[in-house]
Amino acid sequence: MTSALVAMSGGVDSSVAAALMLEAGYDVIGVTLKQWQGEDGQMPVAGCCTVSDAEDARRVSAQLGIPYYVLDYVEEFTAAVVEPFGRGYLDGLTPNPCIECNRKVRFRALLDRTSELGCDVLVTGHHARVERDGDIHRLRTAVDTTKDQSYVLHMLDQDALARVRLPVGEMTKAEVRERASRLGLRTADKPDSQDICFVTSGDYRDFLRSRVPDIVRPGHIVDTEGEIVGEHDGTASFTIGQRRGLGVSVGEPRYVVDIEPRRQRVTIGTREDLLTDACVATDMRFTHRPLGDGDRVYVKVRYRMDPVPATVELLAESWRFVFDEPQPRPAPGQAAVAYDGEYVLGGGTIVDDRIRVGRVG
Repeated sequence: MTSALVAMSGGVDSSVAAALMLEAGYDVIGVTLKQWQGEDGQMPVAGCCTVSDAEDARRVSAQLGIPYYVLDYVEEFTAAVVEPFGRGYLDGLTPNPCIECNRKVRFRALLDRTSELGCDVLVTGHHARVERDGDIHRLRTAVDTTKDQSYVLHMLDQDALARVRLPVGEMTKAEVRERASRLGLRTADKPDSQDICFVTSGDYRDFLRSRVPDIVRPGHIVDTEGEIVGEHDGTASFTIGQRRGLGVSVGEPRYVVDIEPRRQRVTIGTREDLLTDACVATDMRFTHRPLGDGDRVYVKVRYRMDPVPATVELLAESWRFVFDEPQPRPAPGQAAVAYDGEYVLGGGTIVDDRIRVGRVG
C-alpha cells in the first residue's frame, strides 16, 4: 500500500486532506510541526499553530484512526524565520514569515521526514493544485480562487512537486467544510487562522519591541518635498503603501512611499507618488525552468491581488518585472510571483527597486 505523510495544522483543510488520502487508499501518518514555543517550552496558546491546534490535529487523527506525531523544529524556525523577521524590519523591509517558513523550514523538514518514514508522498491542506504534464509537474491555482494559496508555494521545485499532493485544491472552501461536517470532524466549522504563529499578541509591533529593542527609535514623517509633517516612534510601524495609522492629518489621503530606517525617516505622498513601473526580485525559485529576458508573464506582488501583465528583464543577480501599467510600489521583503495563466512559474523576494543592478548583455 502506498503511504502519505499529512501535515496537519489543526484546521479544516488539513483534516479533510488526511481523510481524502485515506479514502484514496493510502496508509496515512499525521504530523504537526512545533515551530514556536513560550517561555515554558510549550506551544503558544494564542495566534496560530497553538497547543489547541495541535490538540485538534491529534483528535482528528484519532478519529480517522491514523498515527500522529508532533515534530520539534523550534530551533530551525527561530534561526531561519524569526530572527530574520526582526532584522528585516530594522532594514526597512516588510518580511513575509509564512513564505520564508515554506522556503526554509516547513517543506524541507516535511519532505525529509517523508523520506525517513518511508512515505511515498507529502500531503498538505493548501488550496492549490499540482498537475503532471508529461515529465513536468506544474503548480496551478486552486479551484476556489478566493482561497488560492499558490502564491505562498512558489518555491516548490520539480523534486518537491513530484512528491507533494494538495487534494483540497480541487475543492471550494464550502465543499471542504461540507465534507468535514459529513465526516463529523471537530474542525468542520473552525475559523481560518490569519495570524503569525510567533506573534501571540496579534500585533507584530509588540513582538518587535520585545525582541528587537533597537526597533523603537523616534524620527520624522516627511512629505515628498522633505518637509516634516509629523513624528513617529519607529519605522517598523510602517510598510510601503500603508494608508491608515500614519499619525498625521494632511487633508487628502496619503500613503507611505518610502522608509529609510537608518535616517529614521518615513515619507508619505499621494497615490500617484506610490506608483512604479517595475519591481526587482532576488533569490528567485522556479517550479520548472528559469525565466528568461523578455518573457511575458503575469505577476503578483501582494497576496491579495490579481496578477498583472509584465515583461521580465534579466539582471546580473536579479529579475526585474516591468509592468504594462504602473502599479502601487510593492513592499521590499514581500514576494513577487510570476504566473503563466493559472500556472506558477516561480517567485522571489522583492528588493528596493532603486538599487542599481546591471543588465546582462
